[in-house]
Amino acid sequence: MADTVSIAAMIPRMSVYTELSESDISTILADYNLGVLTSFEGIAAGIENSNFFINTKGHENSARFVLTIFERMDETELPYFMRLMRHLAHNGLACPDVMQRKNGSLLFEVHGKKGCIVSCLSGKTLDELNEAQLFSSGRALAQLHLAGADFDEHRNNPTGMAWLEENVEAVIDKTGTRYGNDAAQLLKDELTFQRSCNWESLPDGVIHGDLFVDNILFEGDKASGIIDFYYAHSAPYAMDIAITLNAQAVLLSEGDDARTEAFLNGYQSLRSLDEEEQKALPLLLRLGALRFWVSRLYDALFPRGGAMTQTKDPEEYRNKLMFHRHIG
Repeated sequence: MADTVSIAAMIPRMSVYTELSESDISTILADYNLGVLTSFEGIAAGIENSNFFINTKGHENSARFVLTIFERMDETELPYFMRLMRHLAHNGLACPDVMQRKNGSLLFEVHGKKGCIVSCLSGKTLDELNEAQLFSSGRALAQLHLAGADFDEHRNNPTGMAWLEENVEAVIDKTGTRYGNDAAQLLKDELTFQRSCNWESLPDGVIHGDLFVDNILFEGDKASGIIDFYYAHSAPYAMDIAITLNAQAVLLSEGDDARTEAFLNGYQSLRSLDEEEQKALPLLLRLGALRFWVSRLYDALFPRGGAMTQTKDPEEYRNKLMFHRHIG
């Protein structure tokens, strides 16, 4: 187990909202067979959960793990994510494995909140991927889809059409005030368009749903692990590809076509897209851009306090949506 991962590299989209003491973490560890606590540090990168690197020492070896406290997630859904990560980790995907407590459970409770401890992976995140790294990222996403093909649990899309309609309504007025009437009209127009689309016939299964550059680790040009599965759900595989292309390959700059091709070549080196998926991809790129634009708008317009937080710029995904609408 590597111990060379930087703070920003391991678990993204997370912040510290719940403060834990050395005593708190030692008490949690007492229910595991992971050794005793030697040090810990909070991870400040994102907006979803509270996270800490924890370093332990057993009889012979030292190890590093990530401890997560779930802040906003539905507790009834947490077992799904725990079992999914263990399934993927035990079926060939390089991803965090959830540590079991002495009683066999995958979750603990502290300060009235649920949490878990997962293994730490080697590698680091990168701000921008080159074509070789995009090829490897595409291949890693295909590995995820194949490893999850026989996972027998289902989770509905948490950011589907009902979510979009509800959140567009919540942000539309403030969007017009802060970002202009053109932005508000674009929300309305794209939502209307996406209501007319139907993706039910596309091949589907478990998708990651959030494979940004801060959710994939690299050693050189090779992807060494995928992390942060808390947006995973059942959906068309092509939707996952669209989300990931928007996040990793579409920079709205010269070379986007080559970056996109590199990623798709990597993906199809393991799993080929059928004709229907290929036709759907341009429209799913629009849907993916809309989904993340709305999410970022909500976080920007209705900020939530925290000890260490990050809010991402909504305008990036407004611009990506306009780009896809233009070329489509």
